[in-house]
Amino acid sequence: MDRTAGKELALAPLQDWGEETEDGAVYSVSLRRQLSQRLSPGAGPGGSQAPSPAADAFLHYRTSKVRALRAARLEQLVRELVSGDHEQDPGFVPAFLATHRAFVSTARVLGLLLPPPPPPLPPGIEIKKTEGGGLRVNKNLRAVVSVLGSWLRDHPQDFRDPPAHSDLGSVRTFLGWAAPAGPEAQEAEKLLGDFLEAERKQEEEQPEAWAGPPGATQTPRPDSPEGCSEEEEGLVREGPELLDFGVDEVAEQLTLLDAELFSRVRPCECLGSVWSQRDRPGATSAAPTVRATVTQFNMVIGCVLGSVLGEQGLAAPQRAQRLEKWIRVAQRCRELRNFSSLRAILSALQSNPIYRLKRSWGAVSRERLSTFRKLSQIFSDENNHLSSREILSQEEATEGPQEEDTLPGSLPPKLPPGLVPYLGTFLTDLVMLDTALPDMLEGDLINFEKRRKEWEILAHIQQLQKRCRSYCLSPRAPVLAALRTQRQLSEEQSYRVSRVIEPPAASCPSSPRIRRRISLTKRLSAKLSRERGSSPGGSPGDPSSPTSSLSPGSPPSSPRTRDPPPGSPPASPGSQGPSTKLTSQDKAPSVVQRALEKHNVAQPWARDYQLFQVLPGDRELLIPDNANVFYAMSPAIPGDFVLRRKERARLTTTVSST
Repeated sequence: MDRTAGKELALAPLQDWGEETEDGAVYSVSLRRQLSQRLSPGAGPGGSQAPSPAADAFLHYRTSKVRALRAARLEQLVRELVSGDHEQDPGFVPAFLATHRAFVSTARVLGLLLPPPPPPLPPGIEIKKTEGGGLRVNKNLRAVVSVLGSWLRDHPQDFRDPPAHSDLGSVRTFLGWAAPAGPEAQEAEKLLGDFLEAERKQEEEQPEAWAGPPGATQTPRPDSPEGCSEEEEGLVREGPELLDFGVDEVAEQLTLLDAELFSRVRPCECLGSVWSQRDRPGATSAAPTVRATVTQFNMVIGCVLGSVLGEQGLAAPQRAQRLEKWIRVAQRCRELRNFSSLRAILSALQSNPIYRLKRSWGAVSRERLSTFRKLSQIFSDENNHLSSREILSQEEATEGPQEEDTLPGSLPPKLPPGLVPYLGTFLTDLVMLDTALPDMLEGDLINFEKRRKEWEILAHIQQLQKRCRSYCLSPRAPVLAALRTQRQLSEEQSYRVSRVIEPPAASCPSSPRIRRRISLTKRLSAKLSRERGSSPGGSPGDPSSPTSSLSPGSPPSSPRTRDPPPGSPPASPGSQGPSTKLTSQDKAPSVVQRALEKHNVAQPWARDYQLFQVLPGDRELLIPDNANVFYAMSPAIPGDFVLRRKERARLTTTVSST
């Protein structure tokens, strides 16, 4: 058989082999096939001959065994930082440094990592110096110094512990005798100076921070629609409103703010084990950089609600002009690759207070409605938000002009270099990953395979952070001032104003057909009301009734209408509605209890009810009592649920509230 020179075999470069255990640690084993030097049959055994293009040349493949630590005790993980084969497993050190705070403190890692200082030398004996001026250290000591260098450079905030910064002090002490003239020691000294300077500036700015944003005093707190009108009439505005500026100006300033906040996000704060605890008592200071992006997201939503609903006396065509301008701002955000503000604007436009303004939507031009629908398709929740993920991947791979964008939301040929993603998608992935995989395995071993998967997402965030720093936008003080002073409305306030602008009886067939999100507790309430033959608090099926939204990290539950159009309204990060908030930590019993409390059913009855999801074909899926509702339900079908009495508790056909 003839062999063609240079023709490589189509062999898989990596093949899983299995697992093996050593000293109690579990390793995953793979076989890696690598191409060796190309030789001719006349080559000597030394292998020094250069690659030959002759026809009689052939290929050599080398198969090597690759081990990656999968589970181990903490001491073994720290030992792997120093003595592990980083060529075989290059992802171990960055994965550990990025995720270690999920299972151990920085101080604990340093206590295991840093060796004690050498004993003092007798008088008269000098320390031998290397050519570089540092101490002559052994291989393990150099490995520790290298790990600390990566740690200080990639995750400096891990060492911030004001006012003493004791962890950074331990690192400085070690580097002071292990590598006093190395770049790592210089980095540690610089980091301490940066921390002290930041604390000094924070103390100087602290009195101003208590004053709140300039528009804080303008946020109305109406107890009735009439109260909104009176407060609005008494409001004195200074300077132009936000929509008085051009579309490009507003979109660019939103992008500037979003890019700055996203670049400051600490990836470790996005971990599911950290972000999922944000609503627990005593966790108000957790994940401050992520909370800052949530605050900005909600601020944009509030600006859209306030500008569209703020003036109740506007005619429908005038309000339609404001809707159209926000659609144009959203389109410009799409062109700027700012998916954060894009989703915030769409969230506000798809919220019930604005969605139900059918006369206003009827006055919106067909062109703008078409743009609105196309932009909404970007954040469709079908197939785990596949559309937005594909568009984001496409944008990451695009450095220059692109000829055609076949996905919804096509762009003009000229593209900006920066990119700001919607952070909620990553938060949701990390929360689901944290819920699905255990932290510990049998034998009290830390599940480091879980940390590797988390690191893949965190590394993606870090890549996007580098990308978003390439924007070339300049701040414009008048636009930023108008953004801060723009009147904002909460969801409840917006709903009250919306019902004054257009009473519930109003209808118009030209309203945009976009699927709306209904919280799971609202669906449960509707089912329970029909079973009891009453409708407390109004009709849950009323399209004008307010709904709540989910925060990022909480997988959405979105029922489908009879004729669903493309796209669905996204969940606004961190916003809370009038109904009970359902998070990824809620178990079935707590959901059942809150649904019963909504209908004034005595709490002891909660244990007698079970939660079912309605499936096609008159089937039902029982949600176990100890299950997490978000992850136990089937996401591929409409989110319709029903509460049923357990068989042993079915003594009567109605539920008593006494």
